[in-house]
Formats: sequence, structure tokens, C-alpha cells
Amino acid sequence: MPLLPLAALFGVITVVCAAFLLIHAFRRSLGTGMMVLLVPFYMLVYAFSQFEHPRKNLILAGFFGSTVLAAVFLGLGAHAVEQVLLRPPPPSF
Repeated sequence: MPLLPLAALFGVITVVCAAFLLIHAFRRSLGTGMMVLLVPFYMLVYAFSQFEHPRKNLILAGFFGSTVLAAVFLGLGAHAVEQVLLRPPPPSF
């Protein structure tokens, strides 16, 4: 099975879960939303300390798990594409 479509699927799941976090942060305040959006790693701090949602565990598991799986499948898929491109052409007779 091709790995790059799986990476794209998990990337979409990551973006959807991140959207839940961003929407919650902007509803809390404009400053918090901008910090979650622009400050690296603040989304992690916000997710565990201030994010309150009935499905918090599912959203955070989807965010972190999908991020890791997307990175793994993207790396493996890129490696597979590279191996195909570097394969020497078959000999012609």
C-alpha cells in the first residue's frame, strides 16, 4: 500500500484536531489564540494546561498520534520514492 496517501490522511486528522485547539484558544482570548498559533510549542502547553473539552482525550490523542504517524509515513514514503528514482535502468539488449 502506498505510504504517502496514509501520511496525507494522518496530516488531515492532525489539522482537524489542531483546529479544535485553535478555536478553543481564540474563544478564550485573542492573545491566547495568537500565542497558540504563532509561538512554537505553546500549543502543547495550552493543550495540557488550559484546553477544556468534553472529548479532550480523543482530540489530544488524535493530534499527537496523527502527527507522529504522518511524520513516519511521510519519511518512509519519501524513502521509497527515492529508492525507485535511484534504481538503475534495466539493461537494453
